[in-house]
Amino acid sequence: MNDKPVFAPSCPLPATVEGRVELAHGGGGRAMARLIESLILPAFDNPALRRRHDGAAIDTGGPCAFSTDSYVVRPLFFPGGDIGSLAVNGTVNDLAMCGARPLWLSAGFILEEGLPLADLARVVASMAQAAASTGVAIVTGDLKVVERGKADGMYINTSGVGRLMPGADLHPRAVQPGDAIILSGDIGRHGIAVMAARESLGFESLPESDCAPMADAALALLEAGIRVRCLRDPTRGGVASALVEIAEASGRSLAIDERAVPVLPEISAACELLGFDPLHVANEGRFLAFVAAADAERAVEVLRAHEVSKDAVRIGSVGPGRDGRVTMRTAIGGNRIVDMLSGEQLPRIC
Repeated sequence: MNDKPVFAPSCPLPATVEGRVELAHGGGGRAMARLIESLILPAFDNPALRRRHDGAAIDTGGPCAFSTDSYVVRPLFFPGGDIGSLAVNGTVNDLAMCGARPLWLSAGFILEEGLPLADLARVVASMAQAAASTGVAIVTGDLKVVERGKADGMYINTSGVGRLMPGADLHPRAVQPGDAIILSGDIGRHGIAVMAARESLGFESLPESDCAPMADAALALLEAGIRVRCLRDPTRGGVASALVEIAEASGRSLAIDERAVPVLPEISAACELLGFDPLHVANEGRFLAFVAAADAERAVEVLRAHEVSKDAVRIGSVGPGRDGRVTMRTAIGGNRIVDMLSGEQLPRIC
């Protein structure tokens, strides 16, 4: 059985889209039907969606994973991505972190009255491109319109179903003493890109988000026979929060080396300017992999064969302790506790 469904939009989106979203588009009548038929269906076209039913009948062919997330990023468009690509890649990545091959997505749109239809068309096209590049099909969805000023232009919810890889049983409690902690690439780009675009910070060149699908890279570890214990994408709260969550859930002590954590110079400079710790800044195209120590070098080699994880590196290990804490060896040779932030450092980034 082919792991990836065939996905090819049957017709292109209109070259130009004029007008704005009206409340009538969300009322279930002719206006909404025309919007769906002219803009949504051509972008996401596939046999399941073409049936125009209340849901999609799908056959996973075995155990599956299911995930859902909502996206409220502001601004809607930012260097390296937009709310559409973020919505597709975010749910695809969540499924991959479960050890599942992403197959099907739903897409729910909440649109604000007055949103330019050109913006909606741009987001929908971005979603279609992201889905096609990952091999997933958007098979069902919903569209609602709310009053002006109630939705910051657009919110999107995506839910996804994926087929679990054979033998995949990835979770924090599987982490064992001695396991290697591998990071798939440099950190902090998404959060800084969104913040810079939102606040017009005046950087000479805006950093680009790392927003990208990670399924092929992450699942390549399983396909290569690497003994993977746990995968986690460090989105809100960054690498620090992801590590603390795993330490607390597993009851294990984790230790990382600050010098091993890759941060681009421009991101480091921006964080210093804004008073941020790169470990707390969100990522949308990076993941942490906990693997058996003996498989660490091979795991890094496997990841570096993929563009999205070409800078993968081992950043630490699981210790023998059971205190559920994360410690970091600092660049100057000291040690400090790594913790979550008590609040949201960068709201509305995904």
